Amino acid sequence: MRCSTLLAILTVVLLYLVMGALVFRTLEASKERIKYDELLSARTSFLHNHTCVSPDALQELIQHVVSAIDSGVDASSSSNFTSRWDLSSAFFFCGTIITTIGFGNLSPKTEGGQLFCIFYALIGIPMFGILLAGVGDQLGTMLRRAVGKIETLFLRKGVKPTSVRIISAIFSILIGCLIFLGVPTLVFQEVEQWSLLEAGYFVVITLTTVGFGDYVADDRRHGSFMYKPIVWLWIVFGLAYFASILTMIGNWLRVLSKKTRAEVYGGTESPRYGLDTKHSEHVCGLPHPSPEEAEEDTTPHPSLLDFFGENLAYIDESSDTLSDRVKPDSTSPHPPRKPKRRSMRRQLPNRSLLVMKRVYSSELQPPSNPPTPPPQVPS
Repeated sequence: MRCSTLLAILTVVLLYLVMGALVFRTLEASKERIKYDELLSARTSFLHNHTCVSPDALQELIQHVVSAIDSGVDASSSSNFTSRWDLSSAFFFCGTIITTIGFGNLSPKTEGGQLFCIFYALIGIPMFGILLAGVGDQLGTMLRRAVGKIETLFLRKGVKPTSVRIISAIFSILIGCLIFLGVPTLVFQEVEQWSLLEAGYFVVITLTTVGFGDYVADDRRHGSFMYKPIVWLWIVFGLAYFASILTMIGNWLRVLSKKTRAEVYGGTESPRYGLDTKHSEHVCGLPHPSPEEAEEDTTPHPSLLDFFGENLAYIDESSDTLSDRVKPDSTSPHPPRKPKRRSMRRQLPNRSLLVMKRVYSSELQPPSNPPTPPPQVPS
């Protein structure tokens, strides 16, 4: 990447951060001030109604409560102690470590726990990355088969390959959003007694691995023992879906932007061969199909389209050309000619070729003034 491009992207990111900071400051600062005023009013009212309590004693009690909350204790619970480090919660906490979500509602406070967490994360995060790639591959395979059948139906009806690709991409995104976003939002709304906005907020923040920790599934411990492990499995498949979606969108945008290798060397895409030979006089070795051949059988084979979830986390530059190739039609009167492999050598300008041709031809022509033969000596 060029330095100018990198600086442009960095500038856009910084401007995006500044814009977000201004928006959040405008939306959240006022509520924070309101809550602070309410706290001061409640403290003043408590001291006024309980004159036997001094302000210092109340402040000391508040410090104890804050310290207990920082240690993970539920200050609103009754006198019966209930540990937050039960097996289900500990399993869910380990899952948030290796998935890099890190809600923050539960964290190690001891030195031994923090030291173990460091090594646990260093080993678990790469391990989970391998698992995520495998799950995404299997998930993409299943969805690719379903989308492939739909693409075949559209292709048989004569729909253009680009339109089919757009339809398949939208269909894949809608299916994934319904399975991993819509249904979990309704489930969390019912189980956790959240509003629809809060449930959707939790789902998106979780699957994007942001994980603020202000909303956590089963944080009030009213669910069953298997509730949190099930939530963690949903997180695994949801993360795999998001990774596949990002891969598919990147691959799809490469095709639509037409940034192929042929363009770099002067060609453009063609619905038949993936390359346009409009300027084939500048590219050596490329076939120039006739208009009749260009109109024949422009429908690509479904297996060569950019399906959902293919090659998770790896986008090959050659996928642009592969996505536009077609299956040869054996019934066609003019079978397609296989394009020759284009030379990657730097092409010389036309003027240089002409000069070389003239020089080469001048070297082969006989001289205009042939040498005078030696005189014959009379015998």
